[in-house]
Amino acid sequence: MGDVLELNDVAVRRGSKMILDHVDWSVDEGQRWVVLGPNGAGKTTVIQLVAGRLHPTSGSVSIIGEQVGRTDLAELRPLVGLSSAALDQRLPAGERAVDVVVTASYGITGRWREEYEDIDLQRAQSLLDVFGVGHLGGRTYGTLSSGERKRVQIARALMPDPEVLLLDEPAAGLDLGGREELMSALSELAADGRSPVMVLVTHHVEEIPAGFTHALLLREGGVVAAGPLEDVMTPQHLSAAFGLELEVERHRDRYSARAAGAAH
Repeated sequence: MGDVLELNDVAVRRGSKMILDHVDWSVDEGQRWVVLGPNGAGKTTVIQLVAGRLHPTSGSVSIIGEQVGRTDLAELRPLVGLSSAALDQRLPAGERAVDVVVTASYGITGRWREEYEDIDLQRAQSLLDVFGVGHLGGRTYGTLSSGERKRVQIARALMPDPEVLLLDEPAAGLDLGGREELMSALSELAADGRSPVMVLVTHHVEEIPAGFTHALLLREGGVVAAGPLEDVMTPQHLSAAFGLELEVERHRDRYSARAAGAAH
C-alpha cells in the first residue's frame, strides 16, 4: 500500500514570507506521528495541507493516494478527522455535546434538518464515553471546560470513522490534570490497531502520548529531522529545532526536555 499522507517538495508562501520550504514527508498505514517545533515552525500549515484545507504554493500533497488539486476534496475530507482551535471556534456553543459529535457524519457544524439513525447517536455517545465525557453528552458545548471541549472535539473527529486523525495542539491551554487525562486517552487510542493513522501537532515534548511511533521536527518552515521517534528525539535534533541547547529524558515512553545545565 502507498503512503497515506505525502508531501513532495512542498513550499507554502504568503506574500514574501516562506511558511514551508521544500518539505518532504510521508506517513504510512499504522503510524502515529508527532509534528514538533517552536512557534512559527510551520506545524499548523502542515496539518492544513494534509487535511485538504490548504493548497501548496509548489510541490504536491497526496491524501490517501489522491493528489490535492486533482481530486474532489469534499469527498476526501470525511476520511480525515480534524481537531483544531479553528474548528472549536466554529462549533455552536448552544448545541449539545452529543450533537457536536454526531454532525461530523455529514461534515457539518450545527444540526439543522438532517436526520440520524439510532446507531449514529449510539456511536457518538460511545465515542464520548471513550474520552471520559460520556456523562456530558446532554450538556451544551459552550458550558464545557477547555479540556472537556478538547475531548468532545476528538470524539467528533473520529465519528465518521476516518482513515487519518489530525490533532492540532490538542493539549494547548489544559492544566496538568487535563493534559494527563488527554494523554492517557490518546495513548489508548494509539495502541488500538483499529485506530486510524494519527498525526499530532505540539511544541512541547511532554505532550507526546505514549505509543506514538514517529516524529517530524520543523524549524522556520524546514525539516530538521523525520523518522522513528527514538531516532528523532535526541538532544542534537531537538536543540537544532528549538535553537537552544537541550537535555532530553525519556521515562516510561514519555519525554521531557530542559535547557542544558538547568537545575534538576
